[in-house]
Amino acid sequence: MHDNIFKAITAGVLTVSDTRTTETDKGGQAVIHALEANDITVKQYKIVTDDVLVIQQAVTEMLRHVDAVITTGGTGVAQRDVTIEAVKPLVAKELEGFGELFRYLSFTEDVGTKAMLSRAFCGTAGSRVIFCLPGSVGAVNLAMSRLVTQEIFHIVHELNK
Repeated sequence: MHDNIFKAITAGVLTVSDTRTTETDKGGQAVIHALEANDITVKQYKIVTDDVLVIQQAVTEMLRHVDAVITTGGTGVAQRDVTIEAVKPLVAKELEGFGELFRYLSFTEDVGTKAMLSRAFCGTAGSRVIFCLPGSVGAVNLAMSRLVTQEIFHIVHELNK
């Protein structure tokens, strides 16, 4: 599905939730399915609670072993939504266009004005990329099909050339 100049890449999937289990984590499973459908190997999958230090530790550990980390959950405005606060300090360069495009697509194709509540985020950490997606399956499918899988190979290539 991707241009032959791009190397095979690996990913880690992190679901951030106080309530999800491997059986009920539809968002995380949607990320895994989209990655595998695009020939991206998922090397790690984990569910963690909405806690800044726990999220940071999990993302940091995944970054040691994969080219990309995709989180789902914890990107809204509720008190427990702390994924962005956990991930931003780990990022060297923010890719603002990801959040902007995600909110635009969410507005036009999915949830209308509720899109303004999303803090979807993307940034780089060394030669790795981190995508932070909302927890809803609709948002995950939109982000994965329209943005992440369209550019992940290019981003990883740019970070490693």
